[in-house]
Amino acid sequence: MLASNVPDRPPIPNVYAKPDNNRNAPAAVYFHVPFCLHRCGYCDFTLVARQDELIPSYLTALQNELAMLDRVYDVDTIFIGGGTPTHLTAAQLEQLLQLISNHFRLTSGGEFSIEANPDGLDDERLAPLADAGVNRLSLGVQSFDDNVLKTLERQHAGEEAIEVVYRAKERFANLSLDLIFGVPGQSMDVWQQTLATAMQLPLTHVSTYGLTFEKGTDFFSRLKHGSLAAVPDELERDMYGLAISELNGAGLQHYEISNFARPSSRCRHNQVYWAADEYFAFGPGAARYVNGIRSTNARNVSRWINAWLKNEVALQDHECLNAEQSAREAIYLGLRRVDGIDLAKFEARFGCSLADLAGESLDRNIAANNLEIVDASLRLTAEGRFIADSVVADFL
Repeated sequence: MLASNVPDRPPIPNVYAKPDNNRNAPAAVYFHVPFCLHRCGYCDFTLVARQDELIPSYLTALQNELAMLDRVYDVDTIFIGGGTPTHLTAAQLEQLLQLISNHFRLTSGGEFSIEANPDGLDDERLAPLADAGVNRLSLGVQSFDDNVLKTLERQHAGEEAIEVVYRAKERFANLSLDLIFGVPGQSMDVWQQTLATAMQLPLTHVSTYGLTFEKGTDFFSRLKHGSLAAVPDELERDMYGLAISELNGAGLQHYEISNFARPSSRCRHNQVYWAADEYFAFGPGAARYVNGIRSTNARNVSRWINAWLKNEVALQDHECLNAEQSAREAIYLGLRRVDGIDLAKFEARFGCSLADLAGESLDRNIAANNLEIVDASLRLTAEGRFIADSVVADFL
């Protein structure tokens, strides 16, 4: 038999291994619940719709993945995302929460978040969440305008979302919601009314996102074939600017490109990502950063489930970051924060100055008024925030 010319693949690292002696264990953990009632036309997340028969197998597979850990870990933040985690029944949610508590202990004063959609979020589901220590609820409202919600293929009405906010506030002091702007057919007046409605609600946090047409989604296909039209760039820019002005004026401080919070209510879990710190992650499509290795679980939900039912590790990809890659990622992520990157702390952490590492990119973007140095921190300018993705990508 002829020898193969295909080189051997490098061995898959143990991304569940005990942290090296020279580094602390991650203090954050993410769980991905990939189930929804409906896949919205703009969504490219890892999920399946109307396949609830997979949920019991998913929970068993998750139990097997968690069994890879060497001990129970204390963490400062837990985040359950999706998908729609609250699409699970109350009993299934209780099982999920028990699995988590078997392997992770939330430190005193820690943050325990879960994502939810307004549709189907009843007291039967809210109660076990509160009982298990969940203290932050993130609602996928997206809009309060029924026409916009119809375009986005959301399953709730605007009034229903408002009712859910007040019901959830009875159990969760820390309440966040997501809003989308730049939706086809959405006018500036409609967006302003959405912001006004949000500011009247008892919220501690708001995230705003410009609609994107991701390849592989139904919206991308419709845009390509002309049955859906993107809003003009100038209108989308004005909508983002209005969000910054209105939310800041209402006491929701702009602290990251897409995020606004009242004092002491910034999302602590997401700040782990933006600080380029390490974190655990479990479930299909979940991305983790442990022991200097970034890895992503298999994105195909059935593949991930079937692998873990046989106790087989199911990774999509992995990368061991070298010192320069780690430093560049810290720039890429850190610039998302409105406060930017503390240059002295960056140099102390990585052993080189940001200017030595990426001087050309730095000079180019400062000259273009995309970046500025204020109080010894590098940050996006007000203009730079409008093109943040291209600015931060220049440092990778």
